[in-house]
Amino acid sequence: MSRFQVRKVAVLGAGVMGAQIAAHLVNVKVQVVLFDLPAKEGPKNGIVMRAVEGLKKLKPSPLGVADDAVLIGQANYEEHMEQLRDCDLIIEAIAERMDWKRDLYKKIAPFVAPHAIVASNTSGLSITALSEALPEALKPRFCGIHFFNPPRYMTLVELINTPTTDPQILDDLETFVTSGLGKGVVRAHDTPNFVANRVGIAGMLATMKEVENFGLTWDVVDDLTGKKLGRASSGTFRTADVVGLDTLTHVIKTLQDNLTLETDPFYASFGTPAVLKKLLELGNLGQKTKAGFYKKVGRDVLRFELDSGEYVPGGAKADEVYGRMLKKPAAERLRLLRNSEGPQGQFLWAILRNGFHYAAVHLGTIADNARDVDQAMRWGFGMQQGPFELWQEAGWLDVAKMVQEDIDAGKALCNTPLPEWVFKGPVAEAGGVHTAQGSWSASKGEFVARRALPVYARQPFPEALRGETLPDFRTAGTTLFEDDAIRLWTMDDAVVIASIKTKMHAISMEVTAGLERAVELAEKSYQGVVIWSGDEPFSAGADLQAMLPGFMMGGAAAIDEAVAELQRVMRRLRYASVPVVSAVRGLALGGGCEMAVHSARRVVHMESYVGLVEVGVGLVPGAGGLTYIARRAAENAATSTGKDLLPFLTEGFTAAAMAKVGTSALESRKLGYLLDSDVIVPHKDELLFVALNEAKAMYQGGYRAPHKRLFPVAGRSGKATILGSLVNMRDGGFISQHDFHIASLIANVVTGGDVDAGTPVSEEYLMTLERRAFCALLEHPKTQERIMGMLSTGKPVRN
Repeated sequence: MSRFQVRKVAVLGAGVMGAQIAAHLVNVKVQVVLFDLPAKEGPKNGIVMRAVEGLKKLKPSPLGVADDAVLIGQANYEEHMEQLRDCDLIIEAIAERMDWKRDLYKKIAPFVAPHAIVASNTSGLSITALSEALPEALKPRFCGIHFFNPPRYMTLVELINTPTTDPQILDDLETFVTSGLGKGVVRAHDTPNFVANRVGIAGMLATMKEVENFGLTWDVVDDLTGKKLGRASSGTFRTADVVGLDTLTHVIKTLQDNLTLETDPFYASFGTPAVLKKLLELGNLGQKTKAGFYKKVGRDVLRFELDSGEYVPGGAKADEVYGRMLKKPAAERLRLLRNSEGPQGQFLWAILRNGFHYAAVHLGTIADNARDVDQAMRWGFGMQQGPFELWQEAGWLDVAKMVQEDIDAGKALCNTPLPEWVFKGPVAEAGGVHTAQGSWSASKGEFVARRALPVYARQPFPEALRGETLPDFRTAGTTLFEDDAIRLWTMDDAVVIASIKTKMHAISMEVTAGLERAVELAEKSYQGVVIWSGDEPFSAGADLQAMLPGFMMGGAAAIDEAVAELQRVMRRLRYASVPVVSAVRGLALGGGCEMAVHSARRVVHMESYVGLVEVGVGLVPGAGGLTYIARRAAENAATSTGKDLLPFLTEGFTAAAMAKVGTSALESRKLGYLLDSDVIVPHKDELLFVALNEAKAMYQGGYRAPHKRLFPVAGRSGKATILGSLVNMRDGGFISQHDFHIASLIANVVTGGDVDAGTPVSEEYLMTLERRAFCALLEHPKTQERIMGMLSTGKPVRN
């Protein structure tokens, strides 16, 4: 990999995007300084100070831990330009004004280090035109970098070169953005709105046009164009509200100002829709002004009606028949929609047809290849499939003929025919644009392989597009054992990989047996075990549904044996003679969290959600989660001069009793479910690579399991203190009587039960208390209500 290192970054512009980019840099441990204009009144850094303070209030949070806002350096252009000399990367993210950006480049140029990269975060301005304001020496180190909002959560980052950009600069930046920031990079050509916004906004405008043609309402369209269509759950108009109608209008204006009918045959459909103009006149800009296409009044969601200019009751849903159509295989689905007589079906076919048409006509000018278009739409617009993927899955030539027939019949947005390469040559022969050789490049007239940068060697199983032939973790490597619940395999004959196969990777008796087998295999012939299941979640917990038949037949006694076995396997993971590493991505809840905390180490994707959530179904953690909390409290107290265990126990007890979940790996570390020695990985597809290396490094470093030792507990006096607080919460109406009962049982376990403060206990002793509490709750009617409610509706019952 390149020796280029990003140790410090300057972000210029403390607006919405600039501040959030700075926040994400803090999340991944990159030193960052945020610049803006000097404030006219008060402290000179006032603008940046307010922006940083505002980050703590945003939802979803741009920071992994809100307190980390303090790590963002604050600066202004009047006093702190010298700080730029220490920066390896400078990201300009000021307002979308060509003149303002160029003026800023002239000011910063004398302070840019000779090795530093300068990149403009713009959603569509010409990067080449922006570069003209730079001195010649800086032009090779300048490019575009387009983050999508919100930067922490959106995968896509577009990189855009100019004719003078040094190719190595783009490779270096792609390496950092991929591995350092955890993003998916698409290389875009320097055309208006680049790739994702060019295709996505054109699609949104086309959707609005077809809404008018078919006379549908926003709520029905959002129901049709959300999850049912394999797109973001917010659909079309709710997404517009979230983005901001002023922002959307600006991106539309970029298309209007920089394209013509000669450069884009679809230009006639780029007019600002009448409803958008009206909402802008009213100052209703979407979520930021609490009114846009929708407005929430109390619990009711109203929709804007253009004819009356008023908000009327919303919440209408699409006809069920179209939901059933959209579940059909791709080829059948498109034929049914095209032949549909109802306006909703005709609308769906129209927007899909328009998407295919637009992407094909513009592929040669906006992107290097079809893969970049499909990845951009997946990562930037939340689509499960890009337009070319869906087209290819449904039958390339069959769909092409249907689209061309509509073009010839005047039903499409313009009369430009599909490009010749669609019907003749390699694409037609291959049955689509994605093949084992690569993805189709219309500009080069060949299939282009993925970029082979060294950073991608860290992704053994990258996210594949339909039609590509990439390694599949389900069949890769050498299988050592496999059944319906788990696959044990190895990639390198050094580490056993345990991949759980159950739904939501729930932990069943078969899974625990497989995990024990993995440890036995590794102790005999390998260097360690990595628990990694290939996709999300890591594990949603124990398989309650599988336990219910046993409970119905044998009562709590039957469950006691199963829970005891689960606890034994958790201890087996902890005390294995080789390192067991949990590679956590997505949810690690309940038993999944317990599996992780009993591992020797955790390698965790940044956007993971870790916690003990059993209270939600009226239970307590039963596989050693509470034992872990008590042990960690004792270990932390041992490093203190104080003798009182309770302060070290409070955070863990509260987390379990309130079912707190860390909404990032950083927050999970703060809750105590991750340790400082655990590794947080920004990119999901690098998780296995890092976990395997951690396991091998631990083994080769002479790994030995921890000693089994007794540790002190807070005892009955500690429990009494906790119960006093719980009584106040119950009597104040903050928790129910059953919540109080569950929390009391949790307090009893983590404090060691009826023993004196400081009494040494074993893990087995605490796990026995844990198991008794778990089984007793299973027989409680209110817990049974909670379990059945969760299994039937997926939502917690409060009783």
